[in-house]
Amino acid sequence: MQRFLAILAFYKPFVVWSFIVTAIIGFFNPHLVPAIVTKLFLTVFAWYYVNETSNKRKLTFYKNMGISPLKLFSIMFIVDCILTIIFLTVFKEFT
Repeated sequence: MQRFLAILAFYKPFVVWSFIVTAIIGFFNPHLVPAIVTKLFLTVFAWYYVNETSNKRKLTFYKNMGISPLKLFSIMFIVDCILTIIFLTVFKEFT
């Protein structure tokens, strides 16, 4: 449970941007498949950004906790997909 909370703490700065992207996707194309593909692209971009900038030292903390970068970004992607599916499902109900 402690590792999962640490992953959520890592995901916290990305939540606002993820929500903005999900809202934009919802307005233009509220289907799940394009949204999930977009989220996958954004997760890969986030990995590249963190891995290639000075934020790379943040990954050291998670490696010391026994969380590999692949596991970190995979769980972040899954959580993001769950939030996206919930948001788009609610969005479709009101449009």
